[in-house]
Amino acid sequence: MTATTALRTPLTDLIARIRVVVDRGLDPARTATDVARYLKPALLLPELVPPEALRGSPDGYTQHVLHVEPGGAFSVVALVWLPGQATPVHDHLSWCTVGVYEGQETETLYRLAGPRGRRQLVRSGSTVNARGSVSAIAPPGDIHHVANTGRVTAVSLHVYGADIGELGSSIRRCYDEAPAEKRRRRTTG
Repeated sequence: MTATTALRTPLTDLIARIRVVVDRGLDPARTATDVARYLKPALLLPELVPPEALRGSPDGYTQHVLHVEPGGAFSVVALVWLPGQATPVHDHLSWCTVGVYEGQETETLYRLAGPRGRRQLVRSGSTVNARGSVSAIAPPGDIHHVANTGRVTAVSLHVYGADIGELGSSIRRCYDEAPAEKRRRRTTG
């Protein structure tokens, strides 16, 4: 067995496939969709995410940077969510492909509506993404909120078209919650 063979893992194989897609230089939406084709089957591999990247924190969802491509063309990140943890409503700096590795995540989508200067968020959909689910997004039109609404820890793998090692996050901007969502939470919470 050669040294190169010994270093091959499901994660390094996935990174090599992502590199090929990113190197094509396609538009962001197509890149995210093409990366999803490789991420989906990889999510079923038990050794895809290293054990140390499966740990969450009671302080909020936890980000583990698994790979930053030299030159920053893409990053692979594991996000760990304890039950009840969530992101703010946000959009992204770059294309993103997300796959649920363990547990489930609820994603709520939003769009901006109304006249310029008085635009507000309007909820446009919601999905529960179970283990093995994959989604691909690209700005603009990528405003969403993600939460672990399940009873167990959730882990998702995110591939961003940005250098998360340098930027620290893929979030471009956070939004105030949609007015209807605030009312719904007050009456049900």
